[in-house]
Amino acid sequence: MKVLLAGGGTAGHINPALAIAEYIKEKLPQSEFLFIGNRGGMEQRLVAQAGYDIKSITISGFKRSFSPKNMVENVKTVTRTFTSSHEAKKIIAGFKRAICIGTGGYVLGTVVRTAAKMGFPCIIHEQNAFPGVTNKMLAKSVKKVMLAVPDAKKYFDKNADFAITGNPVRGEILTADKEQSRKALGLDARPVVLSFGGSLGARKVNEAVAELVARSGIDGRYQHIHAYGSYGGWFPELVEEKGAEIAKCSNLDVRPYIDNMPTCMAAADLVICRAGAITLSEIQAMGKPAILIPSPNVAENHQYHNAMALVNAGAAEIIEEKDLTGELLMKKADKMLLDLNKLEEISRNSRKMAITNANERIYSVVKSVLGRV
Repeated sequence: MKVLLAGGGTAGHINPALAIAEYIKEKLPQSEFLFIGNRGGMEQRLVAQAGYDIKSITISGFKRSFSPKNMVENVKTVTRTFTSSHEAKKIIAGFKRAICIGTGGYVLGTVVRTAAKMGFPCIIHEQNAFPGVTNKMLAKSVKKVMLAVPDAKKYFDKNADFAITGNPVRGEILTADKEQSRKALGLDARPVVLSFGGSLGARKVNEAVAELVARSGIDGRYQHIHAYGSYGGWFPELVEEKGAEIAKCSNLDVRPYIDNMPTCMAAADLVICRAGAITLSEIQAMGKPAILIPSPNVAENHQYHNAMALVNAGAAEIIEEKDLTGELLMKKADKMLLDLNKLEEISRNSRKMAITNANERIYSVVKSVLGRV
C-alpha cells in the first residue's frame, strides 16, 4: 500500500497522521509512506524523528484582522495558494497509486484538493467537535470524512460520507495503571492534581494554577504536578511570592514540561488543562475528571466546542478563560475532589465517550475506500 499523508502546524494535526502511519505499517509492513508538510513547520522535525520521508510546500493561512501588516500577509497567502498547488502536484505525481489521508493544518487543503483532482482516493480526519473551515470545504471532494466525535457531523454538508473513528490514542495511555504510576512518581494517598497549558505555556492558566499550587504547598492538601511551558519560566517565582517554597514542598512537582504524560495522567485524580482534541481523547481513554479551560485563541473557537462535548455528557467541568481566576479554580477543584461519588460519575461518563480503537477504525476506513477504487 502507498500512503500519502498531509497534516501539520500543530502536534494535534501531526500526531494523528503519525499514529495512522504507525498502525498501517504494523498491519502492512511493506507499505510506503510520504508526508507532505508546510516548509518550516513543526512537522518537519516530528515526522523525521518518527523515521518517515517528508516533502514540503509553502502555504499560509489568512489573517483575520485588517492591519496593514496582515493585509500584506494575506496577499502573500493568495500567491502561495497558487504556487503551493503546483508544488503539491509535482510531489504527488511522483508517488502514484496512493491513498491520500489529510489530518489538518494549512497544508491539508492544498494537498488533498490537488490529490483529489489528480484522481487519488482521499480521506480526511477531523479531530475536533467543531470542524475547521478547510475540512468542511473538502468534505464533498473526498471519499470519506472521519470524525473524532459525532457532534461534528452537523457542521458538514449532509451529503458527505462519514465514519466515526475517534482520535488515535497512544498505547501507553491505554495501558498505564494508576497505582503503579503513583508508586513510580513517589506519591501517597492524598488527591493528585495534574495541570498543564500546552508546551509553550498559557499565561492565564499558569496565573490561576499558581494559586492552587501555592495553597497546596502551604497546607499540603493536594499533591500537584504542573507543567508551566517554555514561556512560563516565571511560574516558580510567582508560586514562591504566594508563600510556598517549591523546593521544600515534597507534594509539589513543578516543571517546564511533562515528558511522562501517560504516567502523570494515570496517577491524577483531577486534570486541569486546555481542550485540545488529542488531550481530551487521552482524558476520556483514562476516564479522568477534568476542569477544562479552552483556549480562546484558536480557529473557530474549536476548543470551546471540544470542551462542551464533554460538559454536555457530564464528563468534565469548564471555566472559560474570560472567567478564570485562581479563586474560582480552587473552588471548583475543591468541590470536585471532595465529592467522591460525583468524581466517580464524571469518570464513568468520560470513559463512556472514549473510542479506544480509533486506529483500527481508521484502518478499516482506509481498506474500504481502497476496495471501492
